[in-house]
Amino acid sequence: MAQLVTIDEVYAAADRIKDTCLRTPLLPAPWAGSGAWLKPESLQPTGAFKLRGATNAVARLDDDQRARGVVTHSSGNHGSSLAYAARAAGVRVAVVVPHGAAQVKVDAVVAAGAELVRVDAADRVAACAEIAGRTGAVEIPPFDHPDVIAGQGTVGLEIAEDLPQVDTVLVPVGGGGLLSGVAVALRALVPGVRIIGCEPELAGDAFASFAAGLRVTLSESDTARTIADGLRSPSLGDLTWPHVQALVDDVVTVDEEAIVDAVRLLATGSRLVVEPSGAVAAAALMASGDRLPGGRTVVVVSGGNVDPAWFAATVQAASGGSR
Repeated sequence: MAQLVTIDEVYAAADRIKDTCLRTPLLPAPWAGSGAWLKPESLQPTGAFKLRGATNAVARLDDDQRARGVVTHSSGNHGSSLAYAARAAGVRVAVVVPHGAAQVKVDAVVAAGAELVRVDAADRVAACAEIAGRTGAVEIPPFDHPDVIAGQGTVGLEIAEDLPQVDTVLVPVGGGGLLSGVAVALRALVPGVRIIGCEPELAGDAFASFAAGLRVTLSESDTARTIADGLRSPSLGDLTWPHVQALVDDVVTVDEEAIVDAVRLLATGSRLVVEPSGAVAAAALMASGDRLPGGRTVVVVSGGNVDPAWFAATVQAASGGSR
């Protein structure tokens, strides 16, 4: 079994990223009841929690690795975050992005100074490996890496520090890096806390894996159906899956309508600009009924890099327009 990231590694990551990443607050979510809070990672400088893991991974490079540069594959948020962190450290970066990635995210990758490589979605991992082999660049994958997981774990560390009596934490899950890191921190620091992964029904590989007790892989065409483009990973990783198995209490799914409704509610009820992927945990809370344990609940809002025109039309529909 893979070696799990430790709480000491999360503490070390927190020290490395403190000058680059925002320590996001817990915001009350009165629309969900008095015991609910939001952890708005959409407020990070790059608009997503991914900056934490990327910053920690870049900080861990030695001088030789820095000289060779880094490469990754990403639907957008990890790519722009790695480019941001690498530029701050003076490290060259290339990002492999699938055709069809959200333009707002592609623009952010380019704006952060990365070399952009466009490929079909099914080819992005192979293209990333080819670039690493040809140039010597260090691969920093979007989720399946101990330094990335430790960096994402600082989200859980901050939740534990700000709400030590938290009962339930809802976390979006795509490849599982955020869920794994948050679970490492909370399991070590908050006895009895319930940690629940949340994902779209149309990309429910983690849900299926958790239910079956073995890692399930979906097709790229299956996961491409969800509007939550940041959660389209067809499977959990070699490293993240053991974390989810060992540390997470449950995984739930939400439908597309609930995701869009959550984007609207976060905009109108909490004044947050949130992308569909970032709204999935809020959607799970809204649609939970008796499925979730309740109590003092924190919802991780993972990102806010959303197409402005789509967002404006979606929020406008909440004020009386047709859906």
